[in-house]
Amino acid sequence: MSTGGDAANGSGAGTNAAASPLLVERLPDRTVIRLNRPQVRNAIDQAMVDALHSVCAELEAEPKVAILTGTSGVFAAGADIAQLRNRRRDDALAGINSKIFSRIQQLPMPVIALVEGFALGGGAELAFAADFRIGTPSTKIGNPETGLGILAAAGAAWRLRELVGEPRAKEILLAGRTLQADEAKAIGLLNDVVDPEDLELAGQALADRIASFAPLAVRLSKSAFHAPREAHPLIDNLAQAVLFESQEKFARMDAFLSKREAKRAKKAAERAAQAETGAQTQQEGESE
Repeated sequence: MSTGGDAANGSGAGTNAAASPLLVERLPDRTVIRLNRPQVRNAIDQAMVDALHSVCAELEAEPKVAILTGTSGVFAAGADIAQLRNRRRDDALAGINSKIFSRIQQLPMPVIALVEGFALGGGAELAFAADFRIGTPSTKIGNPETGLGILAAAGAAWRLRELVGEPRAKEILLAGRTLQADEAKAIGLLNDVVDPEDLELAGQALADRIASFAPLAVRLSKSAFHAPREAHPLIDNLAQAVLFESQEKFARMDAFLSKREAKRAKKAAERAAQAETGAQTQQEGESE
């Protein structure tokens, strides 16, 4: 399946990549998704939403970690105002942006958002849907929708409170406060802030860490995390029952126990060697 423009990764470069709303790089254990409307600061329009749905379908069929980033030093400055201006009641009820952001949040494997520059309005809501957010000193994140006569209806109205608590969420949603990178990190909205040249490296390092764990365990942990409170502890017990029967659980635990036993044997051998050396030293001292 081709979604947006394919990056050079063995799947073929898109013939019209420059005009594609997304640039997608498909790797064995992760997919990198680049918002690609730099001429309008990656504003989210219908074409981008459609392309994101296509990528989500791929990631649902073949679960991988997803890295979501922008282009030209900007994550996403918001939804496309020209399109928003012409949307009416039925468009709002259709939940155009809220549906895709919820789908992104519900992807089987974690999503990492690399948030450089502006992440405003719909761009912020897209970042809120990710499991991790890494920014740079240039990051500016907020929801100024009320200044345009609308509200943040694509998830921020409820998701932001879960992320940062009610008082901070109200500052952003009702008082239009845009957070700088250090403020966003201080309240946990950003997991980390790195230099711009290190942003993709930080995202790839986090993806590497996630990929080093058992994929099914990560998937079920994410599902359990997002389950409603009333689903616990049943969902935890069911997920654990599945994992207890997986071959990867046995292989990983056997490897852990073997490694621990090897360490114990090594320490025992070192202690025995030290004891033998001490005994020889004592004998030599007594013979003198």
